[in-house]
Amino acid sequence: MSLRDDIKSGELYFPNEEGLLSEQEGYLEMLFRFNQLPPAKRDERNAIIKQLFAEYGEGCYIEPPLYANWGANVHFGKGVYANFGLTLVDDADIFVGDDVMFGPNVTVATAGHPVSPELRRKGAQFNVPVYIGNNVWIGAGAVILPGVKIGDNTVIGAGSIVTKDIPANVVAVGNPCRVLREISEKDDIYYYKNRKIGDFK
Repeated sequence: MSLRDDIKSGELYFPNEEGLLSEQEGYLEMLFRFNQLPPAKRDERNAIIKQLFAEYGEGCYIEPPLYANWGANVHFGKGVYANFGLTLVDDADIFVGDDVMFGPNVTVATAGHPVSPELRRKGAQFNVPVYIGNNVWIGAGAVILPGVKIGDNTVIGAGSIVTKDIPANVVAVGNPCRVLREISEKDDIYYYKNRKIGDFK
């Protein structure tokens, strides 16, 4: 088993090994180039991300700046849109389905540290993958913590801290994030408070 596989196992490890750091540096160089390109260089940015990410589906768009520990452990489906300041702590895999929207300054973290002061002093870490289903909207400033799974069509409210799994077809908000309500037929009538969708469809 390689060191990269080892850090995805969920077991405690020490991330300061020289081989790991030098490998990570190459990915960070690609990310740096992505963030430095001007807006008109969209095709060049896409080419970098396709090389950087494990998977990057058709029709995806990421607004710079993008931050990632690796980038190489990120799996984007088709039609994913990420607004400014997406942070992907991808020491383990981050799986994102099709047609997902990330608001500004969202953080998705797979890495954690033990509560034990002695182990933290030594730099111990563990990593657990995150799974985000299809057609999920994650509001601005939300934070998704290690091991979380979010079901299809769900909306995560702005500023939420998602510490546990969230099912499909719900609106969930808060710190910690909890299900507020199910998505219903009313959501096909009103798009915001009392404002009707009308003939928009």
